[in-house]
Amino acid sequence: MSSSPTIDHEARERRIAAASGKYSGSLWAWIIKIALLGVLDAIAVYGVMTAIAHGSTVMAIGIGAVAVIITVIYLPPNRILPAKYLAPGIVFMLIFSVGVMAYTIYVGFTNYGDGHNGSRDDAVAAIQRNNQERVPNAPVYDSTVAQKDGKLALIVIDPQTKKVQAGTSDEALEPVEGAELNSLGKIKAVPGYRILPFSEVSQRSDEISTLQVPVSKDSSAGFIRTTTGSQAFDFISTMTYDEKTGTMTDKKGTVYKDNGRGNFVSASGKVLEPGWKVTVGFENFKKALTDHDVRGPFLRVTAWTFAFAVLSVLTTFALGLALALLFNDTSMKGHKFYRILMLLPYAFPGFLSALVWSGMFNQEFGFINQVLLGGASIPWLTDPWIAKAAVLIVNLWLGFPYMFIVSTGALQSIPGDILEASRIDGASTWRTFTKIKLPLLMVPLAPLLISSFAFNFNNFVLIYMLTLGGPRFTDTSLDVGATDILISMVYKIAFSGADRDYGLASAFSVIIFIIVGVISWLGFRQTKALEEVN
Repeated sequence: MSSSPTIDHEARERRIAAASGKYSGSLWAWIIKIALLGVLDAIAVYGVMTAIAHGSTVMAIGIGAVAVIITVIYLPPNRILPAKYLAPGIVFMLIFSVGVMAYTIYVGFTNYGDGHNGSRDDAVAAIQRNNQERVPNAPVYDSTVAQKDGKLALIVIDPQTKKVQAGTSDEALEPVEGAELNSLGKIKAVPGYRILPFSEVSQRSDEISTLQVPVSKDSSAGFIRTTTGSQAFDFISTMTYDEKTGTMTDKKGTVYKDNGRGNFVSASGKVLEPGWKVTVGFENFKKALTDHDVRGPFLRVTAWTFAFAVLSVLTTFALGLALALLFNDTSMKGHKFYRILMLLPYAFPGFLSALVWSGMFNQEFGFINQVLLGGASIPWLTDPWIAKAAVLIVNLWLGFPYMFIVSTGALQSIPGDILEASRIDGASTWRTFTKIKLPLLMVPLAPLLISSFAFNFNNFVLIYMLTLGGPRFTDTSLDVGATDILISMVYKIAFSGADRDYGLASAFSVIIFIIVGVISWLGFRQTKALEEVN
């Protein structure tokens, strides 16, 4: 029986409409995709140009390669489908994990740190800037202190040409247009600059006295400086740089040569500061392992780090498991309420808890000494061994709720018929725990214990907030103490103290990564044996 012409016509129209909507949606998807890829490629082009401008060829190649790969993956329709899902994760992994690790390793092979932050050209400019004297018999400039884009600027009137010029510490003097002068010939207003009133100049006099505006882009041409704000003077560097020989010479004729380690040094051994960043090979790793001033604290801190990580895992797991076994008994009244109470330490931020405990451990006014111990004077945070005990106590308070949670979940996953069979066979409570419960618990908990070890190995927040790593060692120049772990030691080397040594800190970071990586690898290998329990 054939269908009517009317029904066939309507069906054909529906198919045409559906196809039209499909192609329309596909077209819009293409337009949006191409637009987004265009924005991404535009950002990538800007990034490549910026990297090239800063002399970073490797960065420019990396940005360009990533942009090309992403464009190839997402532009063709219905091709390389797995890569479309993998690409975002891989890109973020390369940026935030692999990239950071690679840069840390690179810094570990350099002298990057205080006094060696920039390039050679930056060091030359800084040395010339730091060694200046006023040019004798030079003309005096009428000047005004202003502000541009949040930076102090100096606006001067050239005594010979009477032109108004302006500059900052980063921008050399340049003529400005549209400057307004008052009846006394002083600068009243300049487009793009905010003239500082006298009261503000007085308040910022120390900052203004250090303002040095280059006369030109060549730092050897000199600087314009002011002390009062109303008058400025010519200063010229006493250090001359010879690009051909790569040496610096002062006004007395002393020559400073490149020592190959990022500094200009004279024949008598005098070093010009600052220096510049250079590659030093394995020098930082050698210093960490052989320098007496560094090796001694490093070995003691390493030993305490292992002890702290192991004891933290054992104590928190033992207490958490014991409480989980106790409150897993459903016959106990209010066991759900007790479980909630066990989670309270876990609900507070760790750094706040550490600060509270730091106050409670105060030797003179702390709650523990004054209330719990009846006015005792125990040096909880100033004696090396007692401070270590205090750290373990606080970490036990912070860590046992997590172990309680995971142990409770693991206990509830053990089949009840196995426990029932053990009771029928006459096994004691202790034998049931050691021979049945604990082996079954270790199957899911062993990886968590390994990750807990790795976390405590780098538990920076607790150490820094509770003791600041103290009490400090007295036999080293490093700012390192008895409760410091490796990560807090690295932080102090990199970001605190008189000399910040990022290269040495990065070398320590690489060593820590290797230690934790090897221990985790060995631990996970051993956990494979636990799979036979199932």
